[in-house]
Amino acid sequence: MEKIAIISDIHGNLPALSAVLQDIKKRGIERIFCLGDLIGKGPSSASVVDTVRKNCEWVVKGNWDYYVTKENISKELEWHQNELGEERLEYMKSLPLYLEFYISGKLVRLFHASPKDLFQRTYITNTIDEKLELFESPSDLKTTSDIVGYGDIHGAFIDNFRGKSLFNVGSVGNPLEIPQASYAIIEGHYQSAKSSPILTSLVRVPYDVEKSIADASATDMPKKTEYIKELKTAVYQRHKEEE
Repeated sequence: MEKIAIISDIHGNLPALSAVLQDIKKRGIERIFCLGDLIGKGPSSASVVDTVRKNCEWVVKGNWDYYVTKENISKELEWHQNELGEERLEYMKSLPLYLEFYISGKLVRLFHASPKDLFQRTYITNTIDEKLELFESPSDLKTTSDIVGYGDIHGAFIDNFRGKSLFNVGSVGNPLEIPQASYAIIEGHYQSAKSSPILTSLVRVPYDVEKSIADASATDMPKKTEYIKELKTAVYQRHKEEE
């Protein structure tokens, strides 16, 4: 049996990422997959990208990772773009949209929001039919997955229906439930198509929120006031242009 840690939505929050990686190490987990949104919101996008590249075996692209590589973007994303530099931006352009593997006889597919669309939002309150769309194959092979894991919505949950298992890993650096980092662990026989026991669990990790706030406060980063409120309250702060 092998444990795999699955992290997502770090959003430039290095203290939160460091706490999660420390917790993963304490559990003796050596294989880590990341489901995107490494950058944005927080002040340490460059350091987070470097840390993820060093520690994660697989990384998929998030919507923020996509937007930051484009031209004529917002002042907020332009700030993060300048912090990242060309080499990191090229790395983020190269990230895949999903990854898949067998574990204990189950086909697992992992992605940021959807295997076909970075901007599709699926919540625990969506209908079963809407959730089942996430299990559809993004390729011509038409292979339906048994287990799906994703990030994007910053709210962790595990749901089982119609013989399928769906889980959201929550957010490492910008949780919108409680002000603690979140990640998932899946345990089983990795790369095995033979049926055997499998376990999926969620982990909450306290971290130094005040350090993350201090890091943001020391910069001229756009929208840092909203970001700091989200760190303190775990409540999404709607921006004026979204109203």
